[in-house]
Amino acid sequence: MKPSLRSKVIAEWRGLPEKRVTYDRWAAAADVLPGLLQRLGLKERLHETEVAQAWSKIVGEFIAAHSAPIALREGVLYVRVLQPALHYELEQISKSDILRKLKHRFGPKIIRDVRFRVG
Repeated sequence: MKPSLRSKVIAEWRGLPEKRVTYDRWAAAADVLPGLLQRLGLKERLHETEVAQAWSKIVGEFIAAHSAPIALREGVLYVRVLQPALHYELEQISKSDILRKLKHRFGPKIIRDVRFRVG
């Protein structure tokens, strides 16, 4: 048993009064919200929305018209590409440039890799 649990059990058995723990029920929303977003998994969704909105500015109008970011999971951005030829061009030629621009705009912790999928 942990010492704190042991002391609680002994105090309860002896009939000693419990120490009441008072919690600070008033907290600013700015202090609570980041932790709540992280626990609910919404922080990554927020980044996903930001990436989707900036996609056409990062890759250009032509590529944006034929591709779309579909998910951001654990730092990996998944992008749906319509044609296999464009998939090849993005995967082999433009991937490093696109990844560099994404990391510059959103940071290396948010986006670590980009994966293209035909579909």
